[in-house]
Amino acid sequence: MRLELIQPFINATDAVLAEMLQAPAKVAQVAMDEAVYRRKGVAASVAIHGDIEGHVIFDLQTETALRVAGALAGKEVDPKEETARETVCELANMVVGNAVTLLNDQGHTFKVLPPELHTAEKGYAGGRQSEALVMCFDTPIGKVYLNIGLDYGRQGSTLAPEANA
Repeated sequence: MRLELIQPFINATDAVLAEMLQAPAKVAQVAMDEAVYRRKGVAASVAIHGDIEGHVIFDLQTETALRVAGALAGKEVDPKEETARETVCELANMVVGNAVTLLNDQGHTFKVLPPELHTAEKGYAGGRQSEALVMCFDTPIGKVYLNIGLDYGRQGSTLAPEANA
């Protein structure tokens, strides 16, 4: 996977989490994932179209999602309310929007669809013409996962993965 395409997502996730939580986020794990991604808790999926097609899944362990929503709301959040799910969708929107803005400023052409709650147990996997990268961020209130799945098979794509990447 090309670092120039991934780094904006790392930077945006770090910046959004640090600002929203008023504490640093640290990349704890990075892995190329050929297996199907398994949702960890409350997740939002954002489709990306343009130079490359793909999906980004922003996923928080359920307890982490409740804590983040509570921190942003300034009060404890009821697990039965939509607040945690809406918070995860909004954070996904901020992260992916910031990352795509950076990529477009670098001369790429990407568009983002609105985030959708990702309720399926499984997500997207790497394949013959696609790659999936999973990153885990440690925050003071729990783990946040970012699954970036890019499909290089789109006709006319000029952003194929680098050899030996």
